[in-house]
Amino acid sequence: MPLPSSPVIPCSVLLLAGGRGQRMGGRDKGLLDWQGRPLIAWLHEQVRPLSDDLIISCNRNHERYAAYADHLVSDDDQAFQGPMAGIRAGMAIARHPQLLVLPCDAPRIDRQLLDALLAGAGDNPVVVRQGPYWEPLFCLLPTRLKGDLEQAWARGERSPQRWFIQHHPIALECSSDDPRLANINTPQALENL
Repeated sequence: MPLPSSPVIPCSVLLLAGGRGQRMGGRDKGLLDWQGRPLIAWLHEQVRPLSDDLIISCNRNHERYAAYADHLVSDDDQAFQGPMAGIRAGMAIARHPQLLVLPCDAPRIDRQLLDALLAGAGDNPVVVRQGPYWEPLFCLLPTRLKGDLEQAWARGERSPQRWFIQHHPIALECSSDDPRLANINTPQALENL
């Protein structure tokens, strides 16, 4: 059966590419080359058909990321406070009721996984879980939670997982060895992928 050409629900998409890349020697992970293309290009290919509101959270190399996004956002300070800062920046400008969040360093994500996340859209976050472990950077967030996210941020919360767990997430169960969720955190991981 062919996959649908458009998502069931309108969504914004946020690709997180704002980290320091410390374990990659400071290199910008989204721009690392894999099979002849930057990692961000693989994600772009999968999510572009899903949304007219594609956002990339990046704190450097804006000119290179601009080709892959409708909008770029950056953390509001340069302290690199983690992925929640990027989610917060993306949530603030998202135009649709749902925000699909993905890391820039998982080039094997496929449309089946994305459709499964979107199928759970509703009032609660939908988050990938592998066994007992939540994968907070593979999620679908209702944008109506942006005010709550701002309040959590103001209280000092910096963990996406601790924040969304308060909103009774729906688990999208994946096996612990699901290759679609393999992300590239080290030079060795890039080589092995």
